Amino acid sequence: MKAILDRGLTATASLWPQVETAYGWVHRAAHILNNPEGFSRPLVQRRLRGLLGAMARHRARAGVLASAVDHFLKVSRSYWPGLFHCYDIADLPRTNNDLEHFFGVARYQERRSTGRKRGSPFTVVRGPVRLVAAVATKVQTFTPEQLAPRSIPSWQNLRAALAEHQEARASGRRFRRDPAGYLAKLEAEWVKLTLPP
Repeated sequence: MKAILDRGLTATASLWPQVETAYGWVHRAAHILNNPEGFSRPLVQRRLRGLLGAMARHRARAGVLASAVDHFLKVSRSYWPGLFHCYDIADLPRTNNDLEHFFGVARYQERRSTGRKRGSPFTVVRGPVRLVAAVATKVQTFTPEQLAPRSIPSWQNLRAALAEHQEARASGRRFRRDPAGYLAKLEAEWVKLTLPP
């Protein structure tokens, strides 16, 4: 066993400095974002921006992991606008792990209750209502008075948006079933609209 480990370590010895460099950068980024010192948002942003700049300048030191460093920089740029809210708002979690866990549980429960192997399309159409209701009912039980809409116009707008979303999905399904018939029907309706009254 020792001989196998020695051979493996010898064969990969040239890669370890590159791994050490890349791991050091990622570990430092995690430390900056974890912010155990309790720095303010601007200081955390400045420190992370400095680290990302150094990573971009010295990416060649990561050797074969340079493409991984590029990916890390790209993802960091894409997350940048929403990355620092947790330093401004007390008790805001630094990760969305709980949210991802909730959606995973909701997806699992949906599949379990319907017997589907995939998620239900109804969740996509009604998700903004169903998922919020699922979260809220885990926290507390609601009385009928609490469930009554507070604003009838906003309730009607929500229902209209849900109906519009459902109609768009139904139209897509009709098109996939019979593209020629669907397009012919659209063309006939368009011709009716263009004819003079």
